[in-house]
Amino acid sequence: MKRKKKRSVAARIFGTIGIVLLAIVVLLGGFIGFLTIAEYRPADTETAELEGTANGALKPGDSFRIVSWNIGYAALGEDADFFMDGGTMVRGLGKENVEANLKGIETTIDTLDPDILFLQEIDKGSSRSCYVKEYQSMTAHLSAYQSAFANNYKVACVPYPMPPLGKVDSGVATYSKYASTDAQRVQLPIPFSWPVRAINLKRCLLVTRVPIADSDRELVLVNLHLEAYDDGEGKVAQTKMLASFLDAEAEKGNYVIAGGDFNQIFSSADQNAFPIKEGNWQAGKIDVEQFAGDWQFMMDETVPSCRLLNEPYKDADHASFQYYLIDGFIVSANIRIDLLQTQDLGFVHSDHNPVLMEVTLLAD
Repeated sequence: MKRKKKRSVAARIFGTIGIVLLAIVVLLGGFIGFLTIAEYRPADTETAELEGTANGALKPGDSFRIVSWNIGYAALGEDADFFMDGGTMVRGLGKENVEANLKGIETTIDTLDPDILFLQEIDKGSSRSCYVKEYQSMTAHLSAYQSAFANNYKVACVPYPMPPLGKVDSGVATYSKYASTDAQRVQLPIPFSWPVRAINLKRCLLVTRVPIADSDRELVLVNLHLEAYDDGEGKVAQTKMLASFLDAEAEKGNYVIAGGDFNQIFSSADQNAFPIKEGNWQAGKIDVEQFAGDWQFMMDETVPSCRLLNEPYKDADHASFQYYLIDGFIVSANIRIDLLQTQDLGFVHSDHNPVLMEVTLLAD
């Protein structure tokens, strides 16, 4: 009787373990299935809604100011680090912190007073930024601008790490004091396969077109945020598509400005401006020779545009910190560059500094 009882207890234990494991497998499979069904699957080209009104117009010979800024979803200020860069943080330090950063970003934009503004990593209501509606707030604040938004990161729930990143609704936004006729979201190559693809970014170009008075040309504005954490093939494929798109627009005679966070340094820039320390994340390199047209590749080599998020910046040894040169502009030859200046803000409200450029549209 005792032997039978022992076998019965063992059977119950193994049976319970089996049920628990089966439940875990079923739950995991169900969650992966949910993410697969809910995966954001944008078309190759989609219309981006133009919001608000702008009264400005451009003609050949006009000058204007343009700013590009990755705002780090207003949660990556001087007090923040990030788990993908070797830090520990997954989400922002709290709603008040995110709102304070966003307010600081808006104030800085007011001071810079750009005619055109490219923003990257601006959230619409994500758990990582404490559900602060950043795009909505920014759009209300910049009431004199016309705006367009394109998602490049939209996931119902990113399940890692712990605590998980959670819901993400984020993208790039373009603001302009000049009335646009059209805005489109253009899908870039996706380097990830299923199931990682279901919870990863879907990088894109946000293309906005501004008519040029007394001309059949357009000012083509391309806001972008290229791949960061792939094996390198994604950056290459996305840059190749970008080059093809820009060359085609230049062939039409359009004025073209592409700007944003390239997550790469131009090969024409000083590669030693901010040396990479061993073991740190390393940006890719864009070979400018792959662009067929006569392009101007603009990065301010005197001020870093980005910092590593392996530790908070506040109270850190800034002299030994890892900096990068990855934000800038690609500009067609029919536009004169009058000023290029990365604003040294000390990374107070974002892990990136804004890049300011002043240009003039050349007349024939």
